Amino acid sequence: MFAQPDAKPVAPYPSSGHRWRALAPGRAVRYRGLAGRVGGLVGYRGYVPRQNRVTPLGDLVVSRERGLVYGNRGCLHDEAGAIRRRYATKRWIACRLQFRDRRRTPLMAPGRYTELFFLDEATALAAGHRPCAECRRADYSRLTEIWSEFHAGRPKADVIDDQLHAERLVANSGERRFHELPYASLPDGAFVLHAGLPCLVLGEGLLPWSPGGYREPQRRPAHGSATLITPPSLVAILQFGWAPLVPLLHFSATGNSTIRAP
Repeated sequence: MFAQPDAKPVAPYPSSGHRWRALAPGRAVRYRGLAGRVGGLVGYRGYVPRQNRVTPLGDLVVSRERGLVYGNRGCLHDEAGAIRRRYATKRWIACRLQFRDRRRTPLMAPGRYTELFFLDEATALAAGHRPCAECRRADYSRLTEIWSEFHAGRPKADVIDDQLHAERLVANSGERRFHELPYASLPDGAFVLHAGLPCLVLGEGLLPWSPGGYREPQRRPAHGSATLITPPSLVAILQFGWAPLVPLLHFSATGNSTIRAP
């Protein structure tokens, strides 16, 4: 919902030697020769990127790459800006980078929600975030229309958030929940776990995800079941032809045209 204060153009592909990883809350980080505490504090050789980039699996990672979609799931950081929890609410939302000239500075202010960034809308949906009802009202209204097609009852925000929370995490454990659907039934924009990597479904290809863009595609299996990452209720909106206010796909996805055989 708010512009990144240090935003720069997103590289279409990860740079050579790009490294990223999820960190346990509060752990020290060493990234490209920089050292410090996660949360964007200054280390001994410069600025340390914040642990607020979100993977399709919903993990928070440290990366210098910028995202095209913004969001939050409550306050996840402590007073020093270090991540202490994976989520603080069932309301996981995805927002526009800019909305009504609002600007939050500094990021990760004590007691405020943690600003999160996603490569694109497909990544946000895979992680289990749904459109914000304020800055993306048209998208949220479309979501509720589609939701009523395959869920009973009125599609209130709390009901939607409860259902998505059950679809993205295993009950009483907090572990990521996966689902199975036939490869042939998956729409463009869904994410699957393939060869141990989160991959975007696009046409006949599966594109491995990275914080800076999509990698060279592999051929999508024509038969069999996929290990689905994107919550099924959000896969359903993709099947209806999702055209959001934010970028559905990072431009590196459409730039990957050559599909390699597995």
